[in-house]
Parts: sequence; C-alpha cells; structure tokens
Amino acid sequence: MTKTYKEINQKIKNGEAVVVTAEEMIKIVEESGPKVAAEEIDIVTTGTFGPMCSSGAFLNFGHSDPPIKFDHLWLNEVHAYHGNAAVDCYIGVTRMADKRPFEYGGGNVIEELVSGKQIRLRGISNTTDCYPLGEIDTYFTIDDLNQAILCNPRNAYQRYVCAVNSTDRTLYTYMGKLLPNFGNAHYCGAGCLNPLSNDPDYETIGIGTRIFLGGGVGYIMGHGTQHNPKERFGTLFVKGDLKQMNKEYLRGVNYEKYGTSMFVGVGVPIPILNEGLAKKTAIKDENIITEIVDYGVPRRDRPTIGKTNYKELKSGYIEINGQKVKCSSMSSLYNARKIANDLKEWIENGKFFLNPPAKTLPIDTEYKPMRQTDKIKFVKDLKKKAVICYDDCDIKIVAEKIINQNINHIVITDRENKLKGIVTSFDITKAVAKNKDSLEDIITKKVVTTSDNEPVEVAARKMKKHDISALPVIDDKNYVVGIISSEELLGR
Repeated sequence: MTKTYKEINQKIKNGEAVVVTAEEMIKIVEESGPKVAAEEIDIVTTGTFGPMCSSGAFLNFGHSDPPIKFDHLWLNEVHAYHGNAAVDCYIGVTRMADKRPFEYGGGNVIEELVSGKQIRLRGISNTTDCYPLGEIDTYFTIDDLNQAILCNPRNAYQRYVCAVNSTDRTLYTYMGKLLPNFGNAHYCGAGCLNPLSNDPDYETIGIGTRIFLGGGVGYIMGHGTQHNPKERFGTLFVKGDLKQMNKEYLRGVNYEKYGTSMFVGVGVPIPILNEGLAKKTAIKDENIITEIVDYGVPRRDRPTIGKTNYKELKSGYIEINGQKVKCSSMSSLYNARKIANDLKEWIENGKFFLNPPAKTLPIDTEYKPMRQTDKIKFVKDLKKKAVICYDDCDIKIVAEKIINQNINHIVITDRENKLKGIVTSFDITKAVAKNKDSLEDIITKKVVTTSDNEPVEVAARKMKKHDISALPVIDDKNYVVGIISSEELLGR
C-alpha cells in the first residue's frame, strides 16, 4: 500500500488527514503493526528544540540618506558580517558582543529582534562616490527591515554524543559545564522525536521540504554542514521568514566561559507514504544508540568511553565503569513535544500542507576532518624530564636541587612517583624569608597539570589562565611522566 503527497494534501484540505506525533506513532505500531499503521496514519510530526550553533540571520536595512556601504557594523555591539551588498548583513548566533563576551551575542540579538525590541545599529564605511556616508548610529525593529531571513547552515542533528569529563578540572564546553572525574554527563536531542531519526534514509526529507521553524514556516534548503549520514549524524540546512517567528522557539543562550548560541525549534512532518516509513517513524528511544565521549581529551578523535541510548539518557543517569553518573539534557523535551503537537494542529486545521522535496538528502556524503598543513605539536613533543623530590624530603635538599640544576620547579611525588605537589624557586625564597623549614609549609598541593596528548596551545592557555610558568605532565593514573614550562613553549 502506498500513498502520494497529492492524496495526503487533499486529505488535509478536506480536514480528513490523520496526524500523530512520533511518540504516539510508537504505540500505534506496537498495537496494530506497521501495515495497519501505514493505512490509517497519514502524517507523523516530529520536533526538536536545543542549541543550534550554526544558525544566523540575513538582514536588509534599506538605504540611508545619504547612502552608506558598510565595511563593519554592529548590532547591540555584536559584530555582524558584511561581505554582501551595501546594507545587507549576516549575524551569526555564536558571535559575542565586543564589550560583553560570554554574556551576550548574536543569538540574543535575534531573540530580541523577533520579540519586537529595538536593536542598535552602528556602522562605519570607507565611503565611495556613490556611498558617501562614513558612519551611522541608529535604532530599528524587525518591522523596519525589508527582509529578515533566518538562515541556518546546520540544524537538527540526527543524534548527538553524550559528553563526559575524565580530568580533575571542570570543563566549559558547547556541551555545557562538565564536572571533573565523570561528575556529570550532558547530551542533546529529542531522541524518538528528532526529525532525522524518524526518516533515517531521508525518503521524504530534502530540498524544498516545508517545515516548522522557529514558530513559523520554514524550508529545508539541503543537507547541512558536517552532514555525516554514514554515522547517523545527518544535518539540515534550513531557512525561513524571521518575521513569522516568535521568541518561544528562538531563544538566545549564553554558556559559562564558552560563549553564546541560540535554541532553535525545528519540526519536520513525515508523510507515511508506505509501510516502511510507518515502521521507521515508530523508532523507540532505546533503539537510538550513541557514544559516551570523553571531552577531557582535547583531540578531534576524543576517546569513546562506552555506548548508551536515549532511553537511558532520558532516565537521568548513565553508567560509566560500573558507576551511575547523573545525566542532563542540553535541549528541551518539553518544547520538542510542543513543536510536534503545534505542527500536528496546524496540519489538522488545514494551515500547513506538505511539500515533496525536489531532491532528497544524500545518504553517501563523506565527512572529512580539516586538512592541516602545519603539524600540531603536543605536550609529549616538548616536555622534559621532571626533577623530582619525595613528599617526605628535607626542604634543604629541594633548595640544593634548584641551585645545582639551575631550575625553577621541583615536582613533589610519593615513593611510587604519584604527583603530590610542586615547589618553585620563589617558594624556597619565601621559606627562607619567613624561617620555614618544612616542605609541608611551602608545597603547592593543588597543581594544574597536563598530559602527553594535550596540544601545547592548550597547555599554554592553562599557564596564562592560572598565572603559572610550568605544568607537571601526568598519565591517567596520576604518575609523573615529565614537566613542560613556559621556556619550552617560547622555544617551540
């Protein structure tokens, strides 16, 4: 049994279309089977609402009098991209405000724009004969714009990995704040409601597919950037009229010590054209598998700790090395359900019709990492042998080693070579000045460390952040395997 888009759209027009959400479809297929479901159900609606960093908007301001051709412009002090025509710009959601980094960015500007708030526009130009105005400082609302087009190169990932942190320090990432020593886990996506999970072979999804976007109607322009269907990491390139959208489904977000982004609501209707699609749209959370990935290792190919599924993720806990770890979602399941239900209501009320894609998404796209012509150096390439004293050592021996070997740092370990602390030449100077005679009195026990496979750029940032000049190099069991100092970094 098969259906066509024309038949389904006629049912929508007549008010006869049977529409269910992806969560409702699971129960229907369980009770009646995919064949009966394919006969009875016309459309399955999906939804997802989470941070979608590859998002932004094209804006056209109209011409000033006299005209200006922007070289640089800022919206509420967020630098927007100008490389288009004279008064067009693109504002990306992750661009941070010049004066308020981490607190405000492009995602916040777009949310305020759709809320009807005034936005400050400040622009400068080198001027030309036909564009003589050198600068402008004004305010506008979304109603003052000729066009405001949400244009997102990568949205609605088919699935996401689950992020954890094995290190002994807190990490601030696009997957949120990851606590040390597997203290928590973060994931993203709506699981069985996620659009691409319900049509994993992209039978109905492609160029021209009409979708729910940001509370309004949008369209799929094609596959998104980093589209990786072979690993079930498909993505969508989408666009829509920002003037139709609302702040309920476009929300600016600011991540501590990472930056800004925007939560975007996306919902895709899946027409049940055949029995196969009925079966696919009944996918359960437990059948959507993903990896638990250690973000404590700063490499592109971060190590996989294990596997999990969206049923376990949504339970609030995952298991790592036999231990339960609290797990939280970076996206909103509540809003994903609301999007699926809003889209369902639009279709049932004859306000939304399906659009067959001009071309479906590719299923064989190759995903390639960045080509790097300069070799990245790691700590293991620059580290040197650490000069070590044991934690029960006399302070005089530490001082003698600093003088005899002309060094500034002594790493303190126990008898098994496990890190206990660090002592610097300055610590020894202070000990002499204050008549301290015990190593315990001067040792720094809370030590910032690095590892062999950490890029030297990351190690350098650690030194700058903590205002220190060396990092002990340790392995995953806290054994000291070397030291790297600012001298090695300067000489690289």
